[in-house]
Amino acid sequence: MNAHNKKHPVKTSLFASKAPLEWAIISNGTLYTAQIPIDQTGAVVEGGIEAQTRQTFSNLIHTLECAGESLDSVLQVMIYVTDREYLKTVNNVYAEYFNAPYPNRAAIVVAGLAREEMLVEFVVYAAATDPTA
Repeated sequence: MNAHNKKHPVKTSLFASKAPLEWAIISNGTLYTAQIPIDQTGAVVEGGIEAQTRQTFSNLIHTLECAGESLDSVLQVMIYVTDREYLKTVNNVYAEYFNAPYPNRAAIVVAGLAREEMLVEFVVYAAATDPTA
């Protein structure tokens, strides 16, 4: 494996999952992350889709900052929601966080997410400086 193919985890202070995952990985100039609406204790936040979307953004911003990046670095967002009706709220919150030119994005309505109480999840790709470059 040469240096260009190595993956480097981003150290965050997000809740340490028991699942075999990293909150973010940087490889070859791209940061890969999936973010969910959990607080510091690992609990899914209450308050419905707006509160969960804001918590997911908070976790995303924290992760990007830990990698020395910001929302301006985001290239693509895949938004997963458990109800099509949630997309209007997610769009309204999303517009508060991103400015034009907006990241490319997709919105997917799914039957459920990993934790039953989760209503939203983001999969995000962002430009990032490789820590070993």
